[in-house]
Amino acid sequence: MNTARETVAAIVAGRTSARAEVEAAIARIEAGDGAINAVVVRDFDRARAAADDADRRVMAGERTPLLGLPMTVKESFDVAGLPTSWGFVEHRDYVPTSDAAAVKRLKTAGAIILGKTNVPPALADLQSDNPVYGRTSNPHDHSRVAGGSSGGAAAALAAGFVALELGSDIGGSIRVPAAFNGVWGHKPTYAALSSEGHHFPRTDGARAALAVIGPLARDGDDLALALDILTSQPLARPATRGVGDWRVLVLDSHPAARVAAPIRAALDSLADAFGLAGASVDRASPLLPDLAAQHRHYMHMLNIALTRGVAAGDRPAPTLAEWFDLNDHQARNRRQWNRLFADYDAVIAPALGVTAFPHDPTPLADRLLTIDGEATRFGAQFAFPGLATFPMLPATSVPVGTDPEGLPIGVQVIADTLADHTAIAVAQAAHALMRT
Repeated sequence: MNTARETVAAIVAGRTSARAEVEAAIARIEAGDGAINAVVVRDFDRARAAADDADRRVMAGERTPLLGLPMTVKESFDVAGLPTSWGFVEHRDYVPTSDAAAVKRLKTAGAIILGKTNVPPALADLQSDNPVYGRTSNPHDHSRVAGGSSGGAAAALAAGFVALELGSDIGGSIRVPAAFNGVWGHKPTYAALSSEGHHFPRTDGARAALAVIGPLARDGDDLALALDILTSQPLARPATRGVGDWRVLVLDSHPAARVAAPIRAALDSLADAFGLAGASVDRASPLLPDLAAQHRHYMHMLNIALTRGVAAGDRPAPTLAEWFDLNDHQARNRRQWNRLFADYDAVIAPALGVTAFPHDPTPLADRLLTIDGEATRFGAQFAFPGLATFPMLPATSVPVGTDPEGLPIGVQVIADTLADHTAIAVAQAAHALMRT
């Protein structure tokens, strides 16, 4: 399948048309999505009309970065005329009348929205299964999850239905599905992209603490292009460097969570490959903050963000003093990470400590994972997404190999505040090293 850039170039050159590309994408979805269930809201008739309009614009000499490109977006983004339920039955009939800010940017760049992709209820799981649209399966193995909450987005990319997607991330919801499906995803610096129009259904409140939106793609250059289209503030690109010019810190463990042996092996191989290419590579650093403490504070803040401070189960409602204390912990943690990036261009770590796991309806709080033969609490795995989320840093999920079962292995490349393109550039270097 062509990249997004190649498709747009072919449309502009007259080797194909927007209508032909939309019809081809529709055919791929109709032929292949039955067992995957990624594209759960379909808007094919309006996409055809938009494609015809794009072709007229091309003929008139108009040029925009995504002109004529068919793509899909996560179900949680408002698209005028399409339902936004976040997987809740009570919201399945909610149809917004305007597009989310990110969708507007994509359309202005020329993209054609074919439909919307599946999520878990409330975007609150690392698998995508809800009572409105059902369960999404991993294209590499239908017995495995596609991840969440942007699981349908990553599955649509991995299945070759589209070349570009739009997701969101608060607990790994871009990075983990990208890793599980062998595609690319970028969690931007907090607040660098507008989240307007990505709200809980029928609400229009403030941006959620920790939450960001960002692109997913099948290609690193497409990811960078989409980021530039979506960003609300300039994100500088680093000077061109050779692989051997990067300074990287590679982490294959965490004090709060286990990492499966194949992922540790992939990270070891990646560190060796960077070293052989002449890069500066460390496997530990005293500059790192206390990662166990960071995980505790992150999970506390995440739970408050997801519940909006309402008492949940046996957990009392947080106090205002408690929230201010968490913000102080976050500020100190962020400063430590920023200081670390004076010595390193990027930190490379697991996106999650496992590859795509079998479908599991067990509630998240009770769920277990078997890692190298040992049962562990599923919730501990949020330590890995939290590495970048708590300090509000950019992180790119990049495929670097497969495990013995043939499932994709993805890692995340974390960079300094607003150094989003550095994260993508180092991820591209990592991907190239593991393909040689």
